[in-house]
Amino acid sequence: MRGSNHQQSMMFSYISPEARVPQDHPLRTIRKLVDGVLRKMSRRFTEMYSHTGRPSIAPEKLLRALLLQVLYTIRSERQLMEQLDYNLLYRWFVGLQMDDPVWDATVFSKNRDRLLEGDIAQTFFNAVLSEARQRGLLSDEHFSVDGSLIEAWASQKSFKKKTAPSDTTNDSGNPSVDFHGEKRTNTTHQSSTDPEARLYKKSAGAEAKLCYLGHALLDNRHGLLADVQLTIASGTAERDAGTEMMQRRQRRWPRKRLTLGGDKNYDTRDFVHKMRKLNVTPHVAQNNKSRSSAIDERTTHHAGYEVSQRKRKLVEEFFGWMKTIGLMRKTRHRGVERVGWMFTFTAAAYNLVRIKNLEACPS
Repeated sequence: MRGSNHQQSMMFSYISPEARVPQDHPLRTIRKLVDGVLRKMSRRFTEMYSHTGRPSIAPEKLLRALLLQVLYTIRSERQLMEQLDYNLLYRWFVGLQMDDPVWDATVFSKNRDRLLEGDIAQTFFNAVLSEARQRGLLSDEHFSVDGSLIEAWASQKSFKKKTAPSDTTNDSGNPSVDFHGEKRTNTTHQSSTDPEARLYKKSAGAEAKLCYLGHALLDNRHGLLADVQLTIASGTAERDAGTEMMQRRQRRWPRKRLTLGGDKNYDTRDFVHKMRKLNVTPHVAQNNKSRSSAIDERTTHHAGYEVSQRKRKLVEEFFGWMKTIGLMRKTRHRGVERVGWMFTFTAAAYNLVRIKNLEACPS
């Protein structure tokens, strides 16, 4: 028989958000991982907050909400708060009950800034990495490195001469700016919107954009990120960041022989020399175009070189995920510190997803 279309609001509900989430939902595994990581960070959170005054948003709930924003590609904090209001799955993941009020978007952003000041993104990333190490998912011997452009939250029109007078017009729209034929360089020009962004391109013939450079050090065993770093864009930034990240690895295991895979951009005599000095074997791709390579046949003929060249391409999976899912194709923040915070946090989210997938399909 036909069902009734009569609608009546229920005054009470006896089903919790926990019961609404299917037992096999992917977020259950990630929530379990995140809760374990946040418990380890509890002391750090206590040190950040005063023991007096009005209670703020719990940092654990802040980080879970930010994880949702990355995992589900939610464009803004305002949209995140809107979805938290009616999405039971999101409420359960963050730790909100059915009747708990949702925070104002401005209040949420201000509380998030406290985590930025405490460098919590790096602590969270390290805690997730420690969890992966305890599960035997890291080799800590064979790595790959690469960098990718992250477009800044600034338009080409904001890239003006440093000596130019400030714009005093009241035009709040989109004024026309004719910069064609004008020679613009980072030495003479600067973005008025994001002064730390640099006009840069990675390949010949590509469009130069105001951007930053994100760098990733990948563990070759299971494609987990061992280290990340965000820098101002420059021609040597990738090699400089690669050296710094390997120095941090080598300080952890000073006597262990490591390998590092990379593309042709890392095939310079200076970089190869620095790697060998760090007791790292550089398995970078040879750049033989119009010059001689810094990598000799003793390295290329080794069986591990071919493996490193194959494994190094796994880092592209992170950059692809970061830009299509993690909202990092064009950052929504300004400045190296804020963009770097989100880049590190996005890398931690990627590692969480990677751990979940690895344990669901063990090799």
